[in-house]
Amino acid sequence: MRDEIGSIMPGRDLSHCESKPLVCLIDIVGYDFVVIGGGSGGATVASRLSEESRFSVLLLEAGLDEPTGTQIPSFFFNFLGSDIDWKYSTESEDEACLNKEDRKCYWPRGKVLGGTSVMNGMTYMRGSRKDYDDWARLGNPGWSYDEVLPYFIKSEDNAQVNDMDYGYHGVGGPLTVTHFPYHPPLSHALLAAGKEMGYDAVDLNGRSHTGFMIAQTTSRNGSRLSTARAFLRPARNRRNLHVMLNSTVTRILFDRNKKAVGVEFEHDGQLHRVSVDKEVVISGGAVNSPQILLNSGVGPREELEAVGVPLVHDLPGVGRNLHNHVAYAIAFTINDTDTTPLNWATAMEYLLFRDGLMSGTGISEVTAMINTKFADLNEDHPDIQLIFGGYLADCSETGMVGEKKGSNRVILIIPTLLHPKSRGYLRLRSNDPLAKPMIFPKYLTHPDDVGALVEGIKFSVALTKTEALKKYGFALDRTPVKNCEHLKFGCDAYWECAIKHETAPENHQAGSCKMGPSDDPLAVVDHQLRVRGIQGVRVADTSIMPRVPSGNTNAPAIMIGERAADFIKRAWSG
Repeated sequence: MRDEIGSIMPGRDLSHCESKPLVCLIDIVGYDFVVIGGGSGGATVASRLSEESRFSVLLLEAGLDEPTGTQIPSFFFNFLGSDIDWKYSTESEDEACLNKEDRKCYWPRGKVLGGTSVMNGMTYMRGSRKDYDDWARLGNPGWSYDEVLPYFIKSEDNAQVNDMDYGYHGVGGPLTVTHFPYHPPLSHALLAAGKEMGYDAVDLNGRSHTGFMIAQTTSRNGSRLSTARAFLRPARNRRNLHVMLNSTVTRILFDRNKKAVGVEFEHDGQLHRVSVDKEVVISGGAVNSPQILLNSGVGPREELEAVGVPLVHDLPGVGRNLHNHVAYAIAFTINDTDTTPLNWATAMEYLLFRDGLMSGTGISEVTAMINTKFADLNEDHPDIQLIFGGYLADCSETGMVGEKKGSNRVILIIPTLLHPKSRGYLRLRSNDPLAKPMIFPKYLTHPDDVGALVEGIKFSVALTKTEALKKYGFALDRTPVKNCEHLKFGCDAYWECAIKHETAPENHQAGSCKMGPSDDPLAVVDHQLRVRGIQGVRVADTSIMPRVPSGNTNAPAIMIGERAADFIKRAWSG
């Protein structure tokens, strides 16, 4: 099931290194480009740059290769909290995660080649037209929907292209986009229920961004397709591309003119340096990218001085504008207890045919974009995404999702706020470059955020009362949320309390290296993703998003990687 990628891809002549090829490679040999982080953005950038044989490219990844088990779709919960997870926790929140220990929210992020694309739900969702048109209106030329659409299409190899909206999809790219082979019957019933509620089944990556859909996924032949499998493995024999695993970047090195000339990183307990001739591309994600800039002396002067990091360039926006989709999970029981346990029959069905329950993610393949009273119906810009949970194979570690409760099965409906107004920030904990940063999401601190989520909850409850779902006997779990018992169950005040105490953050963190014009005090990168005030450094991941798009962020991160590689190729075309 897996093609191996070693610590270093083959290609460069290392015969002169004699007994210590790794040390020789990383302390002496320089590269045109060093890409930091092998996740959704970084894998894309490294692969695309290495298409140019005249470029030498080194990709540094803090984690190891993806475990074989991650390729089984139904196991997608199993690797949260594992060795391939950075296991971030936020600092104590004031308005969210109030029932969690010390009021801290958990943020799983992929520490593995392929990044979080190795452990996400695989949903392929791009966002709405208005998302990207707003990016352009905020002072980022070249980022309107019509201008980014070709880069989504460039990556794509859509297995159902003839069933999707014409002109919005492509074939022949490295990223297979397809439906899972297996669909629980409830998936189709949810589409029918959405129709009763006034929402058609549509291609949410096509003409309309409003409606219900059995989502397409980043999978191939019933197996997960991470960005490592899609972009890096096909490039593994290129002589100009090397990949170093288990290599955590500590800082970027600059000369007196603030030009990046090298990268320092930790490998097997030792610090090493590699020189850079052209550019460094940071693709660490919304946590690691600002952390790397801060460790390198690029960020708010006062914060760097406070932890003893020498200042290279005062850039106040680094770590600011941090935001994320935020959600609340509503539990229901249904009268359908039919499930397929992990036995030889189901295992063989998957191993031989890549089909059956293990080849999908249950009803989480269904997603919906709906409007609450806070949305403008004329904009095709819904403010709530519905995510569903349940019907995974019994072999999966799913928590409540898909469990039986007595004689019934538990189903989750998870309304998710798509356009949060709350903004947080990130800063260094100390001058130890390997220490986890301090994360302050500040969820739900803007009063508008709670209202839309309450409306999403009420829609979800109403959805379960449709004729299409009647036969399943949906029953709302009315167990009061701890510390909300004093409120009448189901009233708006109760749901507001429940959201704040049992907050369910999504893993769509964004914005902490914001893209913006020169007069934006929080802008970290310009519209070509170049870090402002220094030379030879770009950022290519979700951290550059001025506003997080309306949906799952893996596909937009890949698009950003495609754009970054194109910018770089044009800059060095001479």
